[in-house]
Amino acid sequence: MRTVFVLPNLGAEMVPEVRPAALIGIGTVLCLPLTLGVAPLSGLLVDACLTLADGHAERVAALHMIEPRADRPTAITLGADKAYDAEDFVNELRSMNVTPHIAQNTSGRSSTIDGRTTRHAGYAVSQRIRKRIEEAFGWIKTIAGQEKSRFRGRDRVGWAFTFAAAAYNLVRLPKLIAGAG
Repeated sequence: MRTVFVLPNLGAEMVPEVRPAALIGIGTVLCLPLTLGVAPLSGLLVDACLTLADGHAERVAALHMIEPRADRPTAITLGADKAYDAEDFVNELRSMNVTPHIAQNTSGRSSTIDGRTTRHAGYAVSQRIRKRIEEAFGWIKTIAGQEKSRFRGRDRVGWAFTFAAAAYNLVRLPKLIAGAG
């Protein structure tokens, strides 16, 4: 559910809400993390969000994206990569009656995702389906031309990203309709 949106080599004074995230060569690359929500069966994007690069914003965005869908009598699942394997995020999901199907981050520490989640067959299925989000990010970056933003400012970059996500859904719809018929 995450990726990093790379902006061209702009000075921080031109885009004040973006923080430098990496140094490549002699220039600073400014990054805005993007979060997408995807429907597991259809692969359609259900939500898109652009956040600040502060290390926690992606998890907060994911909680805001899942919150309207969490008011159900039965538990729903949320699949994410290992960057979301944080104790506060997992506990918040469980309090919202959401089962966290998050990839375990075991590099140098113990994972918050334990046997309660990983022992079920649905966890393995979610880990396979979770990779569909990368297809959407790949399409948005290459086909939709969003690898480097042409815009400045968080609002305009966010708009372009949301527009590209909607275009991805429009491209996917004929394939889904043909497969259903």
